[in-house]
Amino acid sequence: MNMKQDVFGQMNTLSHPASAEAWDGVLLGFMAHAAVTPQHLGKVLELEPDFALGHAIKGLFMVLLGRREMMPVAVEAMAAANSAMERQPVSARERLYVEALGLYLADLPTQAIQKFEEILRDHPQDSLAMKLSHATRFVLGDSEGMRRSIERVLPAYEPDHAGRGYLLGCHSFALEETGAYEKAEIAGRQALWMVSDDAWGLHAVAHVHEMTGNAQLGLDWLAGREEAWTHCNNFRYHVWWHKALMHLDLGQVDQVMELYDNYIRQDKTDDYRDISNATSLLSRLELEGVNVGNRWEELADLSAARTEDGCLIFADLHYLLALTGDNRPEATSKMLQRIQKDAQRNQGDTPIRMSDPGIAAAKGLEAFGEGRFGDAFDFLSNARAGMQLAGGSHAQRDVFERITIDSGLRAGRLDAVERILDDRRAKRAGGEDNYALARRTLIDAARHNGDAQSVPAE
Repeated sequence: MNMKQDVFGQMNTLSHPASAEAWDGVLLGFMAHAAVTPQHLGKVLELEPDFALGHAIKGLFMVLLGRREMMPVAVEAMAAANSAMERQPVSARERLYVEALGLYLADLPTQAIQKFEEILRDHPQDSLAMKLSHATRFVLGDSEGMRRSIERVLPAYEPDHAGRGYLLGCHSFALEETGAYEKAEIAGRQALWMVSDDAWGLHAVAHVHEMTGNAQLGLDWLAGREEAWTHCNNFRYHVWWHKALMHLDLGQVDQVMELYDNYIRQDKTDDYRDISNATSLLSRLELEGVNVGNRWEELADLSAARTEDGCLIFADLHYLLALTGDNRPEATSKMLQRIQKDAQRNQGDTPIRMSDPGIAAAKGLEAFGEGRFGDAFDFLSNARAGMQLAGGSHAQRDVFERITIDSGLRAGRLDAVERILDDRRAKRAGGEDNYALARRTLIDAARHNGDAQSVPAE
């Protein structure tokens, strides 16, 4: 059996120098969220059709897209991996990746994580397994697990290991999501110092500024660091989204609109992450009383086609923002019915999240869209405790927090809203953004006037 060592020091069943080189391109590309990664993978599989690990990674990349139509492609990749293993023996490490894909396809991502961790127990320097565990836990909202996984392997990385910078970028993000903001900023700066294209580490530091209410510092951090994210796949839209959030907090609506039109939605894709960036930004703008024109329309068209998708509750809730934003009651109720149906399935990891926070959050968004603010507040308040399980980051889930707060204000539930604002501040290490300060001013004014009605409804 011919073996080649990859850029992270792992042995793989590859025989050609050209395919080994392309495989390194896949590994480093995946770390850096690079747009060229699929081309590298295509080359590897073309040169070595019996490379089981390559097929497994193709399948894992497909399932991580969170789109129903990619599942058959992932199933095909699994079949290709299995038949490759029959023709060519593989290492125990490579087999674990194939098993992880099988668990993912059975809707058991929580168990797929355990396969990645098993790889990392024997091969702590395998940055591919590190990043896949990190990415999967991120989708599942497991921030504590993200941090534990990274911190278990940290000691194994020498300063010159090719994955060390990316590992630090992941550590930065895990630290930020678990509230260790100062450490997160240090780790993220170190990461970028080691690898200039670590978009994930760059964005982790942007998250720190978002969570500590320092929008101007965040803009200063991104300024001049474009080379860290211009090479990216659609992840680059997400970095621009962060930039837009900072401008929004500073009240610079013109800049937000310019970023939205020319960067964030420059390409009208229907990747759920791109739709999430767009819908959550438009929602935030509308909560600030900004008229967003007809921008909801194209998002609602794309989202209406996704009502039956059901891959991730995080995606579904953002599709719902578009459907309620553009006032599409039929598609909205279709989506709600499907979420309720998925919540009743009795196998896999997804139904639990569809059930909680999914159902309450979805009903809350529907009520908010219909102007039933009291109902919206009740539903969304019920969903709050479980929202972490929807996956994504604190910054991404904050749009649902804001809709909860604003529906409570419009329904006159001042004390309850104040408790949520206090809780939000505690999660942000005592810092507050201008959004929260403005809502506290509204609450004070309403109390001063002795009636909740003085809170503006629009």
